[in-house]
Amino acid sequence: MIERFTYGLTGARNKACAAILVAIGLPVQAAEVDILALGDSLTQGYGLIEQEGFVPQLRAWLAAHGHDVRIVNGGVSGDTTAGGLSRVEWSLTPEIDAMIVTLGGNDLLRGVAPEVARSNLDGILKVAAAKDLEVLLIGMQAPGNYGQEYKVAFDAIYPELAEEYGTLYLPSFFQGLMTDGASPSDVAEFMQPDGIHPNGKGVARIVEAIGPKIEELIARVSENPS
Repeated sequence: MIERFTYGLTGARNKACAAILVAIGLPVQAAEVDILALGDSLTQGYGLIEQEGFVPQLRAWLAAHGHDVRIVNGGVSGDTTAGGLSRVEWSLTPEIDAMIVTLGGNDLLRGVAPEVARSNLDGILKVAAAKDLEVLLIGMQAPGNYGQEYKVAFDAIYPELAEEYGTLYLPSFFQGLMTDGASPSDVAEFMQPDGIHPNGKGVARIVEAIGPKIEELIARVSENPS
């Protein structure tokens, strides 16, 4: 805890110094951007060796595209939107500049009411807004087995909240896999045996689709430093 707090103060101090140098017209290298990835097992990297997980592969993709980015893995396997809300405040340590939110899959598995999931996600975005942080909200789509009314209500949560809070938005974590109307059977080679979590190859495809959105997030941070 002391080490994390010290890092937070150091990161904030370095960014403040960079802002001063810019203000007086001296050249300065772009400061590192710190992003919290708040999510569940998809973010955490369930069933994968560390380097194949979402966060390490995303870090590598961003580095290859010339970005100095630190991504904090805030993925907790089994977490719901309620779990994310309960820990978002203390997860957003002082050095964090932006946040990726990927939650809702476990709400769907448990049949959580759409209005409850919406309220939790709204609470998470309120915390980010209060801290003046940029956000990428990644959506989830409900299966049809809960009925059409449930699906319509749940699917609408993410685009509506993204519009309300002015966040960046990606319709689905699996967008890099489910392209051109692909069905789950079409992407089986990119999934683990449970059919829920991507394997290392699947994560690589997912990162290819999400990476450009993270670049937009980084650009927003650079344009509006907190």
